[in-house]
Amino acid sequence: MSSAELLKTPLHALHIELGAKMVPFGGYDMPVQYPMGVMAEHKHTRAAAGLFDVSHMGQVLLKGAGAAAALETIVPVDVIDLGLFKQRYALFTNEAGGILDDLMIARRPDDLFVVVNAGCKVQDIAHMQAKIGGQCEVIPLPEQALLALQGPQAVTALSRLNPEVAKLTFMTGGFFNLDGIETFLTRSGYTGEDGFEISVHADQAVALARKLLAQPEVKPIGLGARDSLRLEAGLCLYGHDINTGTNPVEASLTWAIQKVRRAGGARAGGYPGAAVVDQQLAEGAARKRVGLVSAERMPVREGAKLVTVEGVEIGVVTSGTVGPTVGKPVALGYVAREHAALGTEIFAIVRDKRTPMTVSSTPFTPNGYYRG
Repeated sequence: MSSAELLKTPLHALHIELGAKMVPFGGYDMPVQYPMGVMAEHKHTRAAAGLFDVSHMGQVLLKGAGAAAALETIVPVDVIDLGLFKQRYALFTNEAGGILDDLMIARRPDDLFVVVNAGCKVQDIAHMQAKIGGQCEVIPLPEQALLALQGPQAVTALSRLNPEVAKLTFMTGGFFNLDGIETFLTRSGYTGEDGFEISVHADQAVALARKLLAQPEVKPIGLGARDSLRLEAGLCLYGHDINTGTNPVEASLTWAIQKVRRAGGARAGGYPGAAVVDQQLAEGAARKRVGLVSAERMPVREGAKLVTVEGVEIGVVTSGTVGPTVGKPVALGYVAREHAALGTEIFAIVRDKRTPMTVSSTPFTPNGYYRG
């Protein structure tokens, strides 16, 4: 797409003002970094607080008495029992058990608030309208911007705008007036740190961003650092670590499928691909997503083949970087399950040379979620 064809978030002019380097992402012109640079932005978020523009993502309301039950017909997670102002990670699946997208669901008094990925939002909204539009209202929210304030000092900065936000715990939310601006926010994010995702009307997005950037702890952060932060946190990026060719068991996302939705549970099955997922939950998948760490300095990027010491190909890297916090190359990838045990030594092929990798637990750096 040409720059003229790219969509712009409500904060676009502010990004330019702040000196951002802009790149195409998910059909939008987005900031990949600011003058501080990706490495410094990453470290600042881990140490203090970073402000991300994630307004390119899709925000949707599901309204109606049957919304939760309807949504359970297209996701393998427990929506009906989700408590008021609680949030949950979920997945859209297809008939083969493949992942159409990952998403966040929050229950509010009169609706379910859903956030989907930017690159999938058009198809996700169409999917919801086609599959459950007859059971509940599916209402896209293009007028809403979305900001993510992430880092151990995020709560300090945001509390100056409304002290009540400090009472929230990880994966809970509520409606908050932030120094005169009405928002819906959750204590969540995709960096592995404590933080908040803030839905605000587009007309007030710049004003809120400026209030946050005026706090001494907060710096603007681009997509480059967002990617390295989520990778160190061991979190999947849709289209890379998960896609329609991966199912939740292979992707090591079985924690997202509550017991009530599994075989034998009170509301087992009933979603696309349930038979495939239940079979793999019972028998195991032929391959597994794993964390990988190298003691060498050579970064291992997406697409690198993974092999045994004998040179037998056993998998592929789906995301990789040199982790600024851990100080060594880290990656996510898929390997045959007999090579997925923690501590297994394998090799990545980088520039026709073998780079030793060790199967590791994730996150690669301890998370900072506030659980109370």
